[in-house]
This record gives sequence, C-alpha cells and structure tokens, in this order.
Amino acid sequence: MKKPSNNEIADILDRIADLLDVQDANPFRVRAYREGANSVRYHDEPIAALVREDRMEDLKALPSIGEGIAAVIREYVSTGQSNLLKELEAEAGPEGAFVQVPGIGKELAERIAEKIHVRTLPELEEAAHDGRLATVEGFGARRVKAVQTALAGMLSRSARSRRVSGNGKDNDERPSVALLLELDEEYRKRAEKDELHKISPRRFNPNDEAWLPVMHVRRQGWDFTVLFSNTARAHELDKTHDWVVIYYEKDDHERQNTVVTETQGPLKGKRVVRGRSAETQEYYGASAG
Repeated sequence: MKKPSNNEIADILDRIADLLDVQDANPFRVRAYREGANSVRYHDEPIAALVREDRMEDLKALPSIGEGIAAVIREYVSTGQSNLLKELEAEAGPEGAFVQVPGIGKELAERIAEKIHVRTLPELEEAAHDGRLATVEGFGARRVKAVQTALAGMLSRSARSRRVSGNGKDNDERPSVALLLELDEEYRKRAEKDELHKISPRRFNPNDEAWLPVMHVRRQGWDFTVLFSNTARAHELDKTHDWVVIYYEKDDHERQNTVVTETQGPLKGKRVVRGRSAETQEYYGASAG
C-alpha cells in the first residue's frame, strides 16, 4: 500500500475537525484536530515514516499531536482508512458531510441523499463525475464543476472513490447484494444479543449513552464496518434500529450502502439494499426459485 503524504494525513484530520465542528463537539477538541493537521502538513519529515518505523514517541512529540490524534494517524497510515472518520460521517448524515463542500447547504445536501442515495464525500465525488449529481435539482454544469474542483482538493488520493479505472471505464467492483444482506442480518442479530462494541454518537444523544453497536469484519477480500443509521432522517422516522449502513473498502476503493425494510411494492417487509433495487429484486427472485 502506498504511503500517504503529509498532506493526505492532514486532510483526514481536517475532515474529522470539520465533522466535529458540524456536530457542535467540544471546541478544544475541534481545534486540536485542526492544529494537529497543520503540524503534520508542515512537518519536514514524512509522517508515514514515523509510523512505519514505530517511532510513535517522535510522532507524539510534534506540536498538537496527542495520544488520540497519533492513534488516528497510525490507523490511517497502516490501513488507509479512519474508523473515527467513518463513525463521524455516519452520525452526521449527508447534511454533516456535504455542507463541508463550498456551495452545498443543508437543503441541497438532503436533496442529494434523497435523489441519488449517496452519503459520503468519496461517493459524492463519484456522482459528480458520472453524471448522477447533474440529475439533482439545483445542480447545473457550473455547480457540478465547482463540486468536482472542491472535492479534488478535499479528498486525499487514497480516500478517492474508484471512479475511473486504468482503461477509462468505471470500475464497478462491489460486494454482492447477497453478501450485504447477509452482513445486515448478522449485524442485527449480534446487536440484539448485545455481542458488539457500542459507541456514544455525538448527535441526537443528549445523555452521551453508548448505544450504537459497531461491527468490523472482513469477507471476500472486503473490509466492512456496519452500524445503525444515526441521521436526522432516521430519528425522524424512528428507523434508528432498522436502517443499517454498511461501509466497505478494498484496494483503497471505499463505498457504502444502506439496508432497510421495504415499506411498499412487491418486496414490502423484506430487507433491501438502497440504490441497488434491480439486483435486490433479482436476489429475491432467485431465492424464491
């Protein structure tokens, strides 16, 4: 795996700070991540080398790099991802993630999520390039181009979606609907049995209760993080224990899908994968046969 540059590591810390800020986290914690990002960005030695050489004390000796931020950096350098960032994106929902992009406010963010079912910045970048974002009301050619430009600067190379492969075509490798539904069932059963580690979401959690179960598993070459949706919409519709968000990553390509209980149509009452309706219908047709 390619070593991330100092700028790429700093970008991750900045994105965490942005999401913490949106969620009204402790301002000292927000500032710590912003100052940590600057410390990493302008350090004259590759930060990834400190991690790879197990020089964690040297890393923590840098200005504004404490134990927690050092752990985030180590995880990102070692795995190419940050579970904290994933959890914050899941808690914030689209309005929290997308309002970071210049020109996108809360209303447009919610419209994007409802229309084209994307939830993260890498997914938004993909949609901005493959034409889906242009189908959302309020996104003409100029605004789409502005989103493309903004995300190119916001997302690190290793966090990019798998938009274009080497042959210029969309590389659409992703887990099967069958596997996603299998993970959805496993997660809900293990959550019901209280077998999973629980986190304390920062949003919609006034008592700071550790209620949100998180499952990390590896299947068929993919790394999965599974958790209930903690978005404003999920709370509004009382779906916080129905909607399941599944993040998956492989070879630096990261995406997500949400699994829900269908409320209408021929699949009413069944678990379905949003945004993959044809494949879901085919799966249940094959299962029925």
